[in-house]
Amino acid sequence: PATSTWGAKRAAAGHPAPFNLEYVGIGNEDKITPEFEERFKMIYAAVHAKYPKMQVIGTVGPSPKGEDYDKGWALASQLNVPLVDEHYYEKPKWFLTNNRRYDTYDRRKPKVYLGEYASWGNTLFNAVAEAAYMTSLERNGDVVQLASYAPLLAKEGHTQWNPDLIYFNNSTVVPTVNYYVQQLFGQNQGTEYVAGVVTPPAGAVADTTVAASCVRDAKTGDVILKLVNASTTAQPFQVDLSGLKGLNLAATRTIFTGDKDAKNTFVSPNTVIPKTAAYKAKSRFSYEAQPYSLTVIRMRGKR
Repeated sequence: PATSTWGAKRAAAGHPAPFNLEYVGIGNEDKITPEFEERFKMIYAAVHAKYPKMQVIGTVGPSPKGEDYDKGWALASQLNVPLVDEHYYEKPKWFLTNNRRYDTYDRRKPKVYLGEYASWGNTLFNAVAEAAYMTSLERNGDVVQLASYAPLLAKEGHTQWNPDLIYFNNSTVVPTVNYYVQQLFGQNQGTEYVAGVVTPPAGAVADTTVAASCVRDAKTGDVILKLVNASTTAQPFQVDLSGLKGLNLAATRTIFTGDKDAKNTFVSPNTVIPKTAAYKAKSRFSYEAQPYSLTVIRMRGKR
């Protein structure tokens, strides 16, 4: 309440109503030493006792594997921490070849908040590799419950980290190509993953440059396809919507594509941007995805 010590400070800062905080992280990319484990247990117990409904997020280091990752996961599993915060920055190839990373996670263990991730760079190839990986996050939404990109904002000439999502100076804002991938996924979320709708090109299990997902929004009934092609040639996807009832096949299609090394810059901020148009889907159809592309096809649920 605003009458408490910290509530009064919040109110004085212009926000009298509580924030209704649901999650709190303990630690950030820490070395998982015996001292850290001792202190984590103390803080976790205190938070849980005072706020039993608070979702505590543990830490498992700055990498997708290694000693701190293993020790952090072991500690979280021992204490039954609700979520752990995974961080990793890798080359585009890593994101393409690790699309199945979460498929084999133990569903009985803590869930994942993918708190920081990005491929090293702001080219279209980086963005498309991230898009391919994000289809796996949708497929494993029962494990990866939250995800957030690398640092959001960076001022020209004053950056401390690369990559970032949006660059700006005193007069111009430049959303990166990576930003548009995040935007397209964010604006086309679903509440349910629908398996078996999209069949990737033959040999796609070995060819990690293609990926796809299909989700449905329970609130609207909309079905959304995301088709990713990170290869040098067009790739055919087979789509079968015959098992999904109540769809308006007069859809919208957004295509995000361009040259592999294309970037949005202060000189050319709109080098690669999404383009949306009407699209007539069918209950069964083949779709040829352009090289280095993310395609989003959204079919409205009938009301």
